[in-house]
Amino acid sequence: MSFILNIDTAVQTASICLAEDDKVLGVKVNPFQKDHAAWLHIAIKELLQEQKLILDQINAIAVSEGPGSYTGLRVGMATAKGLCYILNIPLITINTLKMMAFAAKNGSADLLCPMIDARRMEIFTSVFDPFLKEIVPATNMILEESSFKDLLHQYRVNFFGNGSIKFQSIVKSPNAFFSTIDATAEHMVQLSNLKLVSQQFADLAYAEPFYGKDFHSTVKQSL
Repeated sequence: MSFILNIDTAVQTASICLAEDDKVLGVKVNPFQKDHAAWLHIAIKELLQEQKLILDQINAIAVSEGPGSYTGLRVGMATAKGLCYILNIPLITINTLKMMAFAAKNGSADLLCPMIDARRMEIFTSVFDPFLKEIVPATNMILEESSFKDLLHQYRVNFFGNGSIKFQSIVKSPNAFFSTIDATAEHMVQLSNLKLVSQQFADLAYAEPFYGKDFHSTVKQSL
């Protein structure tokens, strides 16, 4: 039996989830992006108290590594690394796009395409099958009507996330559909437990958020 604290501060909301192996024990969500730093430590303390646990009982901490909000990612990673260092427990990192795909995996789509908003018509995205196998690696792109045309010719693709609204306004393919998916740290639980079991730990000294530094590239891309 292992207790894992999951932390996500990558996109609009911040959330934490306490899990026993792959079982969710409790979740807290903060919808106010500017308050993440002040909210996070208080929420962790409250969640542990609600579950009648103390920090020393936590066996690992998982954090969404990005892409996402620059400030949010720094807050989440710094908190996770600090707690891991103090408690001498392993750090687990989870790709934010994969976490989002996990939240959508039980739908009827052939493929899952989470989209994180960047500036103008830019997004950061990846494409997964329903088993969370990565079909298209994480990439930044400028959306056009022809984006994803090859995939949409063959598959029904579910687009979601705060960047998908941009694509919904320009795509014409009948195989493109859109859904509202509220991914939180709860959707990290099974992913982080698998990494704990297989001991896929991040290097505590060198782990950094994945900002997607070429987010603002002016090179147009199509899939």
